[in-house]
Amino acid sequence: MARPSGLPWILPAFILVVGLLYFCIGETGYLSTLDWDGTSPTPTSVGLGNYEQILQDPIFWQAIWHTVIFFIVTFTAQTALGFVFAALLHSKVKLSAVYKVIVFTPVVIAPATMAPVFRQMFAADGQLNWTLDHLGLGFLSQPWLAQSSTAMPVIMFITVWNFTGLTFVLYYAAMGQIDPETLEAARTDGASNIRTLVSIVWPGVRGTTVALGMLSVIGALKTFDVPYLVTIGGPNYATEFLGTYIYRISIPSAHVGYGAALSIMLLILALVGAIAIAVRANRKDSETGV
Repeated sequence: MARPSGLPWILPAFILVVGLLYFCIGETGYLSTLDWDGTSPTPTSVGLGNYEQILQDPIFWQAIWHTVIFFIVTFTAQTALGFVFAALLHSKVKLSAVYKVIVFTPVVIAPATMAPVFRQMFAADGQLNWTLDHLGLGFLSQPWLAQSSTAMPVIMFITVWNFTGLTFVLYYAAMGQIDPETLEAARTDGASNIRTLVSIVWPGVRGTTVALGMLSVIGALKTFDVPYLVTIGGPNYATEFLGTYIYRISIPSAHVGYGAALSIMLLILALVGAIAIAVRANRKDSETGV
């Protein structure tokens, strides 16, 4: 008796992906060729005019630069902290379950909930400046969210605080897959804890690091909620990202066609970034024979 085809089983998911995701991408691509406010019944076709405008848009390039810096800083910090926390909690630490909950809790807090807290904390009359004043460090007090030089570092800090728990969980699970006999052999040969982490554990979780890198690239390009809720992309576009720029252009400014073109650019950049990391990782694996 012939086995039934697997098509009926994958058909619902296939229809959902093609019918919803790719249709929306195609529709966005079409809208990106229009000069449209989102409500007018007679949109004007401009061809690739919106894309030509993007290439000459200084705010777009500023948002790209912010994204690059944001990715480098947050990915490095989250990777380092998540790896260290995972390594520490894999050792014999009392109340490790409590520490795991504490590290992971920020991940499940909604940005809309934490944004007002951080906005108040970093305000000119907020808790951070109050603490600095009472510690005799009043000269460090400043309007953290109201000046271009400090607004972006604040957004990075909030993001690292928010997502380090996810990095920790993935590294913790990956470390659990490392052969205990390999670790025991290293200790028997006299390897210190630091040497074991650098030479055995870190290479052993390389696949997780690559996956986190891909997620971080896509996440950095899609960044919207934290900068919008905390600084609304300001001051003076200091915390403007593609996500916040697309929203401001598409909704308040009603330039839907231009916003759609920006969305397509975001999609292309996300795909290119993720593929570049994957190709680089595969090339390195081939060179090392992994």
